[in-house]
Amino acid sequence: MSRTPYPLEPTASERVAVQQAVESYIQNFLTQLPALPAYVDTPEKGAGLLESPLEENPISIEHALGLLKSEVDVPGINSASGGHLGYIPGGGLYYEGLGDYLAAVTNKYAGIFYSAPGAVRMENLLLRWMASLIDFPADAAGNLTSGGSIASLIALATARDAQKITSRMIPDAVVYLTAHAHHCLDKALRIAGLGECPVRYIPMDARYRMQPEALEQAILEDKAAGLTPWLIIASAGTTDVGAVDPLSAIGQIARQHQLWYHVDAAYGGFFALAPSGKPKLEGIALADSVVMDPHKGLFIPYGSGAVLIKNRKQTAETHHYLANYMQDALSATEEASPADLSPELSKHFRGLRLWLPLKLHGVGAFRGALEEKLDLAKYAYAQLQQMAGVEVPVEPELSLVIFRFVPTTGEEANAFNQKLIKAVQQDGRVFLSSTLLDGNFMLRLAILSFRTHQETIDLALQILREKATEIEQDYRS
Repeated sequence: MSRTPYPLEPTASERVAVQQAVESYIQNFLTQLPALPAYVDTPEKGAGLLESPLEENPISIEHALGLLKSEVDVPGINSASGGHLGYIPGGGLYYEGLGDYLAAVTNKYAGIFYSAPGAVRMENLLLRWMASLIDFPADAAGNLTSGGSIASLIALATARDAQKITSRMIPDAVVYLTAHAHHCLDKALRIAGLGECPVRYIPMDARYRMQPEALEQAILEDKAAGLTPWLIIASAGTTDVGAVDPLSAIGQIARQHQLWYHVDAAYGGFFALAPSGKPKLEGIALADSVVMDPHKGLFIPYGSGAVLIKNRKQTAETHHYLANYMQDALSATEEASPADLSPELSKHFRGLRLWLPLKLHGVGAFRGALEEKLDLAKYAYAQLQQMAGVEVPVEPELSLVIFRFVPTTGEEANAFNQKLIKAVQQDGRVFLSSTLLDGNFMLRLAILSFRTHQETIDLALQILREKATEIEQDYRS
């Protein structure tokens, strides 16, 4: 046996020195954050990391943090910034970082109740709390996932088995959604072996919400044609415009025809906490499965999704397993084990990153922050309506505002708005994104960072005015 001391166990003094350096870095970052750009487009794009390959000998923490800052934290979108108004922002709560730190160092295995009963109880407690927000039963099954994509996969695999969709049935087993459903749902269907299912894209109304009458008509036509309707996917906050489908009406149709009803509430689900958000989600309790992302509506950093399945038995039948080497764990059954309810066996102890901020801030702080985001969306919508040459086709249901500029110079609108979004992003003080809506190039204000406040929206509107004026002047010249 080698008598060399183990180099992977730093001494107490070494641990403290590195921790102090890391904490100093974090505190400096947070202190400087309000003045940092929301987007930086560097030519190197982090390529300096490649000039520091992994080697046999260590480097100092100061050297490592220097690489982190210049090559990772500076380039690209500053996701921690309140100026991140593009896509659906992920959060960046400080207490979450401490929760992850505690989870990583203590290294509890939270996949099996036998292994870490307290960790599993914590995660299941959080899931039961989420279930209560959407009026799901207390005994609903759930899982904390890496995000909405894996959460959707768990839900749709469960739906497949619960509806008894076998391989021979797939070419005739019909799925119903809208063209604005998130692309991760198509991906989940494919991974779950359902890629050959016929998909019906149900027409939307003027606010880009599924039309229940068209849905029912499509189901009746497919039944008459000898096909097997089995899955309806509704959205509670679409990525393009933030639309919430008529959840109650769709749920009643699903129940009448005995179809599995899945609601993608990855973006919008946690608005159930906000006083003015809860009514917008009326009918979500009719769903058989719901996806909600804490790294959206609870401001937790990326890597935090959740799925809720109303019938615990159904998801357990899809995901359970037995292995001889796990026989010791079979005696501990007081709580459902996450490994029995998802594809994951090895998993991060995700519950602590969510539990700690909820306990230290209190739920009321999250409720107030979500209500603020809804108010800010209304404010931005009103301000944009008053701006000359701006079209705002849809009143926001949640916290996403979609709009475009119509130039007075005669320049084609799509080309103008492409220039405008590029100019805003190059400016870097805020970050906005874009999408295509009925062939029109649209800009998006996605308001969901807990650091975004009215002054942030005012700055974004000011920048939009400045850049639009500059583009029009350049065009005329």
